[in-house]
Amino acid sequence: MPSIFLAHGSPLLLDDTEWVDELGQWAQALPRPKSVLMISAHWVDAPVTLGATRPLPLVYDFYGFPQKYYDVKYPSPGAPELAARVKELLSPAGPVAEDPSRGLDHGAYVPLIAMYPKADVPVLQISIPTMEPGPLVELGRRLAPLRDEDVLLVGSGFLTHNLRAVSFSLPAAPPPSWSVEFDGWAKETLATRNVDELLHYRERAPGVRQALPTHEHFVPVAVALGASIDRSEAATFPISGFTYGSMTKRSVQFG
Repeated sequence: MPSIFLAHGSPLLLDDTEWVDELGQWAQALPRPKSVLMISAHWVDAPVTLGATRPLPLVYDFYGFPQKYYDVKYPSPGAPELAARVKELLSPAGPVAEDPSRGLDHGAYVPLIAMYPKADVPVLQISIPTMEPGPLVELGRRLAPLRDEDVLLVGSGFLTHNLRAVSFSLPAAPPPSWSVEFDGWAKETLATRNVDELLHYRERAPGVRQALPTHEHFVPVAVALGASIDRSEAATFPISGFTYGSMTKRSVQFG
């Protein structure tokens, strides 16, 4: 099973038929997963924490949207066996917490609605325990055995994420140069699986200050990359392009 990083947009993604189709076609091209392990930008908590293992109400972690976005449901099955396996893999490296009351946030359920709309694949969400890419690469490395157990490992965020630079104007203006440059750097770094470059992205990536005023949307890609670095496999980009003015939709598949 590949490990992937996807751009998850906002709840508005589900109104974007092109983007929904891109995610749906990607899912159809992937092997059918036994379960999904989701690492979303919208849950940062240390130590690494396991979310609910039974269906719970979604976490509507956004404000000021029309009511229809708060009426969305995604009753995917829980994944208690996967939770036990994740704990087994991660516990030797440090403590693993549990939050059985924590449902899926929009960084998890929005792309999953597009990819697996029947909500028939068990899902477990875990938290991002740090903003440092090194430990997150190692986290992915420890989770890598799940790929051989038919688990789809998903990092969910945005490679560029500057809310001050968001634009909904139509027709869309060309993305700013800093976003294009950062996206190009990310493409090269991920295509070559250059861990050293990724570890030092804050110092080396062009336009990083404008692209990432905060880092929680970028760092899930380090987990997906970490699950790949001990394997000889290609990195591909099933989705690319820009949305919301400055945000790259670039998504990557390892393997």
